Amino acid sequence: MFNGQNMKQMMKQAQKIQQQMAEEQKRLESETIEAQAGGGMVKVVINGRKEVLSLTIADEVVDPDDKEMLQDLIIAAVNEANAKMDEYIQSRMEEIAGPFAGLV
Repeated sequence: MFNGQNMKQMMKQAQKIQQQMAEEQKRLESETIEAQAGGGMVKVVINGRKEVLSLTIADEVVDPDDKEMLQDLIIAAVNEANAKMDEYIQSRMEEIAGPFAGLV
């Protein structure tokens, strides 16, 4: 059972974790993730704010008669990069939260 002192300590710990998570979130904004589609024919790099920083398209993919394939590869690469960044951010937040992971 929690007494007043234990509750104070828990609240203090929770505040500390929230502060660490906020600091980590800010740091993660500068992290980058690269993803690719089409066996590496389209590569995209995003940051922690999920902004596309670079997009590389292999010459052999650029076919004026098949623009749709290129568009699909770009979308796939961006979506993969976003999913990777989500996983990375989630794992960092869980690492910081520790036993409070389900509560924060």
